[in-house]
Formats: sequence, C-alpha cells, structure tokens
Amino acid sequence: LRLVAVLRAVLEGEKAAVLKREHHLPLSFHRRQEELKFSVGLQRLQHRVREIQALRDGPAGEGRAGAGAAPQELPTLILEAVKELEAVKQQVLKRIQIWKRQQQLAGNGAVFEENLAPLQKRCEDLVEIYFQLQQQVMAASAELGPELLPRLLERFSEVLSSLVKR
Repeated sequence: LRLVAVLRAVLEGEKAAVLKREHHLPLSFHRRQEELKFSVGLQRLQHRVREIQALRDGPAGEGRAGAGAAPQELPTLILEAVKELEAVKQQVLKRIQIWKRQQQLAGNGAVFEENLAPLQKRCEDLVEIYFQLQQQVMAASAELGPELLPRLLERFSEVLSSLVKR
C-alpha cells in the first residue's frame, strides 16, 4: 500500500507539472480516459450478463438461502444491467457527437481524424452485449412477470433505435 501511495504521489506531481506547463491536459489523455471508462463499462456489462445467466442456469438451492431467492434477485440484476447498458450507450452517443462536431470543424480547416474504426468497434461491442442481454431477458421472461417485461423490451428498443439513428 505504501508503494501505491508513493506512485500515486509521483503521478499526481507529474500531472501537476504537465498542467502547469500546458495549462490543460493533452487531448490524448482525455481520449485515453474516455476509452478506459468505456471499456470498464463494457466489462461491467459483460459481467452482469454472465451473472444473470449463472443465476438462471444454476441449481435452485446452490449458494443461495433458498429456491425462492432467485425470482427476487433476477429482476433486480436485469434492471441494473439495463441501466448500465443505457449508460454505456450514452458514452457511445457522446463520442459520436464529438466525431460529428470534429467533422464539421474540419470544413473550417481544423485537424480531423477520419478513422472510424474505434467508433465502429465501440458500436459493435455495445450491440453484441445488447443482444446477449436481450437474450437473457427473453429467456427469463417467465420470472420477470407481465408488468416488467414490456418495460424492459421498450427500453431495449429505445437503446437500439437511438444507436441506429445517430
């Protein structure tokens, strides 16, 4: 823990020195930070999907207080996963908006990176998780009940339509 504290202090000092010299952090730092936030959100979503599948597929009494625990846990877990899916979608949409703005500024002579591969990869990764989560929701439709399932399906369609439209 001391080593971590020392390294953190050194990095804080370097960050302060860069800020003092540049008066702001370089753009590459912000882009890297954004990429890390996205990858962490995506990993969290993948973990949620695996948790949902394990909860659905696992034996009824194993590792739980009783067989009745699963029906209460599953909807909560699915709602959390959908909330995280929407948050990651917002990150992708924000990145798309930034790309569009940079494209507009390029018409005025600003530097513009035309490489769409990272943005396309983000969208593909998000849609892959989207379909995995939607499959889990459809497989668990009996446990979710008639009130929750239509709301979840509506949220899913909103996520996909907003990605496609942007």
